[in-house]
Amino acid sequence: MTVMESTPVQSVSVQPVSLVRPAAVDACASGPRPHPRPDGQDRYTISEVVAFTGLTAHTLRWYERIGLMSHVDRSHTGQRRFCNRDLDWLAFVGKLRLTGMPVAGMVRYAELVREGEHTFDERQELLEQTRRDVIGRIAELQDTLAVLDYKIDFYAGAQRTSGRA
Repeated sequence: MTVMESTPVQSVSVQPVSLVRPAAVDACASGPRPHPRPDGQDRYTISEVVAFTGLTAHTLRWYERIGLMSHVDRSHTGQRRFCNRDLDWLAFVGKLRLTGMPVAGMVRYAELVREGEHTFDERQELLEQTRRDVIGRIAELQDTLAVLDYKIDFYAGAQRTSGRA
């Protein structure tokens, strides 16, 4: 018998997450935080990007190697020089990671972006599928939250009844 089978189900109020899409905003067009430097003066070393994004230098190099990032400019000495557009892309990739999208899916999306506007339909479908997956995960988490709330209330009630509150 599982915990779920032995736990009586009670009506628990859980606030649903809105599944309505917000107004169209291009998450790649602007980052969630202001850029450290204005466009035109936006040349960042890998250590500056590490400090700004929280990613490791190894991760940034790996993203470039697997094709998740487009070509990163180099200085005359061969050091990577990132720009604000790279920071925006990394912020978007971070959001894709949070959705649970597999790395292969993120790389495919990056390839489609580099191929151009004729891939809009395929990109849209990839993002819509990811959105459906996220909605499913949210529903599972809301069900899990309801069970946790029930159990917490059960134990709080048991303590009150036994006089241990």
